[in-house]
Amino acid sequence: MTDKVLYQQDGPIVTLTLNDPAMRNPISEMEMVDAIVDSLDRLNQDGSVRVAILTGAGSAFSSGGDLRKMQSGAQERAEKPALTPRYYKFGIQRIPLMFEKLDVPIIAAVNGPAIGAGLDLACMCDMRIAAESARFAESFVKVGIVPGDGGAWLLPRVVGYSKACEMAFTGDMLNAQEALACGLVSRIVPDADLLDAAKALAQRIAVNPPYAVRMAKRLLIEGRHSRLDTLLELSAGLQALAHATGDHREAVDAFLEKRKPVFKGD
Repeated sequence: MTDKVLYQQDGPIVTLTLNDPAMRNPISEMEMVDAIVDSLDRLNQDGSVRVAILTGAGSAFSSGGDLRKMQSGAQERAEKPALTPRYYKFGIQRIPLMFEKLDVPIIAAVNGPAIGAGLDLACMCDMRIAAESARFAESFVKVGIVPGDGGAWLLPRVVGYSKACEMAFTGDMLNAQEALACGLVSRIVPDADLLDAAKALAQRIAVNPPYAVRMAKRLLIEGRHSRLDTLLELSAGLQALAHATGDHREAVDAFLEKRKPVFKGD
């Protein structure tokens, strides 16, 4: 793992920080892709992690792709178009696939512009809180390309088909209030309060039984594309596991005994 993503754990909460502020945290190059994927895999395998926060260092959440690299590689890609699908498949497309595997709930703390693939990265997270200075754009059309990182799948599921079309076809920028109005984010806070607000939400999640939270997230993810009967079968199976946990017994006992539960993740 490189320092392109900072990994900081405070009890059950991990904060991941995209750490290339001079370039405004682009995520398209292999070093950053590897760092994001490795960080997500690490926290997913760590049973002590109950929730994660993703944010950006400096003034931007993520600028998406590196336009300088696009410019320098344009001739080669024009001459050898078969290279581009491989570039995406073994590069940035690994990020949404890793998010799809992630059982730990993750909050995007959008501290500034989230542009192109940066916006799509925020949409890969389960929840989004915006600083007042945050800006959002599905801006691929502005540079003559399409969302290559899964944005066409992600964005409609967050803001709805019509709004996603408007954003993708115009490439226009949304401010934080406009993002709140269309459901792209759930809350706006002053810039200085962003991480505190994200950590407060994370704490509200972290106090719950971790197995139940992870299984609930898995059902929500599968529910995006499963038939009802298939999801019900999966729900019943996961419910059998949940009923067998010590945390379930502790929750029931604490409720009946009128005391605060203590969940141990067993």
